[in-house]
Amino acid sequence: QVQLVESGGGLVQPGGSLRLSCVASRSISRIYRMGWYRRTPGKQRELVAIIISGGSTNYADSVRGRFTISRDNAKNTVYLQMNSLKPEDTAVYYCYSSTGVEYWGQGIQVTVSS
Repeated sequence: QVQLVESGGGLVQPGGSLRLSCVASRSISRIYRMGWYRRTPGKQRELVAIIISGGSTNYADSVRGRFTISRDNAKNTVYLQMNSLKPEDTAVYYCYSSTGVEYWGQGIQVTVSS
């Protein structure tokens, strides 16, 4: 079992930056897939970014070029660097891991507003 705890969310102005962190309760070096999803009211949860254990990444078209996902196996942490934030990035962001069994964090609010 893996527990995931997100941090780093909050309120930011359009064009600003935030970095989300997701700390896992155990080593992530053998966790094949980790990433971030987000959900806004009235919408389904959507993929934001995924990183595979070998380092390959994939991004939603809406965030590609603005967001960067990375993982630090030594710290059991996955990061999401979010730059050039837009109001439409406002959502609850969830950390995710999968080794066949999926685990989710509790979610953290990101609000982009002036």
